[in-house]
Amino acid sequence: MTLRSKLALFISLLVLSIAAFAMEPFVIKDIKIEGLQRTEPGTVFNYLPVQVGDTMTEDKSSEAIKSLYRTGFFKDIRIEADQNILLITVQERPSIADIQFSGNKMFQTDKLKESLKSVGLTEGQIYDKTKLEFMEQEIKKQYLSLGKYTASVKTTTSPLERNRVAIRFDIEEGIISRIKEINIVGNQVYQKLDLTSQFQLQTTNWLSWWYKDDQYSKQKLTADLETLKSFYMNRGYLEFSIDSTQVSITPDKEDVFITINISEGSKYKVSDVKLAGDLLQVPENELQKLIKIKKEDIFNREKVTETTKAMNNRLGNDGFAFSNVNAIPDINKDEHTASFTFFVDPGRKVYVRRIDIEGNTRSRDEVIRREFRQVESGWYAADKIERSKERLKRTQFFSDTNIETPAVPGTTDQVDLKVKVTERNTGSIMFGAGLSNQEGVIGSFNVTQANFLGTGDRVSAQVNTGRINRTYALSMTQPFFTPEGTALSYDLYRRDINASRVTFATYDTSSIGAGFRFSVPFTERNAFSYGLTFDNTEVENLNSDLAPIRFINYCRTVRGSANVTGCSMNSLNASVGWTEDSRDDILFPKKGGLRRANAEISTPGLDIQMYKLTFQQSVYKEITNDLTFMINGQVGYANSYGGKEFPFFKNFYVGGVNSLRGYRISAVGPVCRAGDTTCGSTNQGRDMFLGGTKQLLGSAELFMPVPFLKNNNQFRLSAFIDAGNVYEESESIRLSSLRYSAGLGVMWISPFGPLKLIVAQPFNDKPTDRTEVIQFQMGQQF
Repeated sequence: MTLRSKLALFISLLVLSIAAFAMEPFVIKDIKIEGLQRTEPGTVFNYLPVQVGDTMTEDKSSEAIKSLYRTGFFKDIRIEADQNILLITVQERPSIADIQFSGNKMFQTDKLKESLKSVGLTEGQIYDKTKLEFMEQEIKKQYLSLGKYTASVKTTTSPLERNRVAIRFDIEEGIISRIKEINIVGNQVYQKLDLTSQFQLQTTNWLSWWYKDDQYSKQKLTADLETLKSFYMNRGYLEFSIDSTQVSITPDKEDVFITINISEGSKYKVSDVKLAGDLLQVPENELQKLIKIKKEDIFNREKVTETTKAMNNRLGNDGFAFSNVNAIPDINKDEHTASFTFFVDPGRKVYVRRIDIEGNTRSRDEVIRREFRQVESGWYAADKIERSKERLKRTQFFSDTNIETPAVPGTTDQVDLKVKVTERNTGSIMFGAGLSNQEGVIGSFNVTQANFLGTGDRVSAQVNTGRINRTYALSMTQPFFTPEGTALSYDLYRRDINASRVTFATYDTSSIGAGFRFSVPFTERNAFSYGLTFDNTEVENLNSDLAPIRFINYCRTVRGSANVTGCSMNSLNASVGWTEDSRDDILFPKKGGLRRANAEISTPGLDIQMYKLTFQQSVYKEITNDLTFMINGQVGYANSYGGKEFPFFKNFYVGGVNSLRGYRISAVGPVCRAGDTTCGSTNQGRDMFLGGTKQLLGSAELFMPVPFLKNNNQFRLSAFIDAGNVYEESESIRLSSLRYSAGLGVMWISPFGPLKLIVAQPFNDKPTDRTEVIQFQMGQQF
């Protein structure tokens, strides 16, 4: 409230109080209120300290005036007496009919109106000049925090009929003041560039147009000062301090100068590290293992913080939700050493009373609760709560998940879990097309509901077309077919493959099948799966004058005829698998790993009798917050049994965007050369890649953010090295025959599906291999 407003209110109350002093006491026969336009009479009566039958006095008159003023509804109040009738005359404050903004470009109008609403300035509310003046200054402060020192905010209030007003904010944003220079005074050990390179704020540079890092912000400067302090204290400067900070601006308000005065102090070493406090709740040797800083180390504040955090987390796993571990230093300034005592205070052991869930407008409560490893009425366990949050994230049902643990009022050993989720759209109907330099145009129709009717079940219908692969599929997965977490999946499919399009053979295959599979969790991150699939595969367009001899002979064996252009085979395939998945995220993991072993065998008695074994392992290691290293390996082996020949169309192949990058899809390994009559016919006019029954793949990849795209979790850039090959049954696996490639890749999770762009350089390739330097794939493939 401004001084002028306070003075006006004081004078009004004073005048009315004087009038009240002249009032003689009387018994109230009736109460009349005049001047009301929007406010109900009952509202006024509720705030009055007197009623009919009471004796009206000077004190009660003054109290009534103050009570009505405190409502904020009125700007003028008079109380009079007329033959024992209490007459109250009021003048209402105007209401807000409309709020308009002009000139605002950096802030959206809707966001500004939300800010006004938070203080009671919105359409339909009582107009309060004090609040309006406050918000005028607040908006200006927001512009100042963005470096717009020439910004101005002017408000205009226009009276309307029926005691209403319209408010208009006229904003002139002005120019942005840019950082001209950042000076650090007092640095002796490190150069200015070493220090300022850590800052978010920078002087104007050639990338400032994108990053806007030359725009002064008080919040960013505060963060940079903390970064500067951490830089020194993580390198041993225990007594480092920031003495002062000056920010000055030129008269034209275009250039900003920042000066930071510091005292570096001396570098300190750690002379000793000890534990103290209550060491009975968690074994002391376990806490000792969590200490990151050791005797004779250079002091590092980050390691001290990591140690206290790790100890608190360990105590939290055993139910000590409010544990407190403090690092108490003992500084020897003469020798420039410091000893640290980590004082452990576990506090009281607590348990979780209940789990409350909010925000799930579609998902049923049970869908969320079944992902929780923390149980109600159980001891609090920080690791189980964190795992529960991770499991909720992996469902991909929610865009945001937040878990709070407030203490239960009136108790010292209970907490509640407040789970707040923000649901994302889990259903999609997509008509579209993808593009691949290997598949060409890929038409697609996809209807998917990953959270069908809020049950957590996934239902999907897919149609995808391409020059090489065509897929038509219906599938359903119940991730919790049993309460213990056993998953059940059903599949119906048809897959057509035009092999001649990738120049490895001259045949087409069409497979129709149906199957089911179960996945049974053994532990939190391990699962065993098994299933059955009936499959009918037809080989067509097998040209005896062009196809490799082994392909012709296989179909002759199946058909029992010398003249064949194809063959049809039935098989019942049993599969078993084991998966260990500790990745922290499905799309863009930063840590953890994936280990997967699968075995597929065709049951005896049908046309195909074969088995196929595969094993894959991926490990992700977070190097920094922005860098993740991944190493991946995959091996496969297949063969037939019972005297049957191995079906050639079940061979392993490598090459392509999702395999050995830099090589064409399925265009590496054993090949039947054009004109080679030992494996093909004399009419064979091109090389045909045969694939193999043995596969070896490996890759090492470094993932990083895409430059110029800050805080975007839809993009990922990588540098990679790939190696791989396939081998025939008669060949032995030789590392010297591996093909290699290296390059860069970018992936974007777009609204149309994942987009991959690869630039790779093959090396150690053979003359028969088909290579591609640039590869891309757009659109979802199944």
